Amino acid sequence: MAKQGKEMATPRRGSRPTPQSELITENPTGREKGFKAENIRVIAPTAEDAEVAKRLADRLAAGDGHRINPSDRTLVATIQASYERKRAGVSPEVEDFTLSDHERREFRAVQPTDTLRYLIYRYKYQKHPELKVIEQHPPCVQIEPTSICNFRCIMCYQIDETFSHKSSGFMGHMSLDLFKKVIDQIAGSVEAVTLASRGEPLLNLEILEMLAYCRGKFLALKVNTNAALLNERMAHGLLSSDMQTLVFSIDSADKEQYERIRVNGNFEKILANLELFQKLRETQYPHSQLVVRISGVKLNEHQEIDRMSNQWKRFADVVAFTNYTPWQDSYNNSVNDVTTPCTELWRRMFVWWDGTVNPCDFDYKSVLSHWNITESGQTVQDIWTSEQYDDLRKRHLSGNRGSLDPCRRCVMM
Repeated sequence: MAKQGKEMATPRRGSRPTPQSELITENPTGREKGFKAENIRVIAPTAEDAEVAKRLADRLAAGDGHRINPSDRTLVATIQASYERKRAGVSPEVEDFTLSDHERREFRAVQPTDTLRYLIYRYKYQKHPELKVIEQHPPCVQIEPTSICNFRCIMCYQIDETFSHKSSGFMGHMSLDLFKKVIDQIAGSVEAVTLASRGEPLLNLEILEMLAYCRGKFLALKVNTNAALLNERMAHGLLSSDMQTLVFSIDSADKEQYERIRVNGNFEKILANLELFQKLRETQYPHSQLVVRISGVKLNEHQEIDRMSNQWKRFADVVAFTNYTPWQDSYNNSVNDVTTPCTELWRRMFVWWDGTVNPCDFDYKSVLSHWNITESGQTVQDIWTSEQYDDLRKRHLSGNRGSLDPCRRCVMM
């Protein structure tokens, strides 16, 4: 295995504005990270509300409720009551929660014995940011196998050369030892792990070993990839892992538009890679419960979800556009008047290739970070519940995110 690691130690923060592509016409003034309902299509059969409610009732009757802690039992009771109110047509309570369409697709792939685990995890992921609840660990930990990328997408911070240049100090691959250290800290306490952040995960030569180390430890393991490196060996490795969701990042059904958005991407190559992957999935892994999502960023009105769905549905269970956030120039965006607290502070933690812990990936140069797992001796739990992390939350809650950079330039809520 080739040695991988840090390319240079001293970061250059820089502040040179990055020109915006004319393809980006979306102008967000405040929005949540994720999907709008009109920009998502669930292709494969999904569970219905009645099926979710029945499985929940069946697992409670089987005694699963006695095997979880009291606070989680309270959440399960809330979820069960939420479905009862929805069935009866009663207005939901503030704490109510039911699964969305794409969550029900994931739910369908979950083993019956993991029913309560999945519902508890999704409740915490979706509702804790809304209710401002903090537990000992984040609902999701996003681990960055590498910050290096083979693409230069027009909406991404990789086009900021003060970040992506090999001499910037920000570029490198996570070692397998550090990865195992992080996994050991969160296994058994965190259900959701995503292997992706600022770079292309498949560029890390040890990515399949990382996935193997995660086996049996998480309920919602996910990888995001641009699919450019999806050869036969990689496809077998991904399909034979026990991850729940694989996301292929594709923004268009049109070759010209795709290649203008995903600079360095080759439309025909991506199409061939997906055809190979789908053939292996159907012929050699017919019982795989993997949920495949093709997901792009909604940048302009020419990206039509129905065209996307028609083009890519044979390769995916879900096709979607995520909301656009101007990541490509986080530190030079105009200061805005958004005062709503950012959900990421209650939902997710980012651990980057060198052990840096950051609250979000909009802050791609770690201006907000005070933590590094390799240097401080602190664990994920220590950092998540630390006074400094809590101070960030308090400043957002007080409507004072405008005192923080780059929070005051971010539209995410």
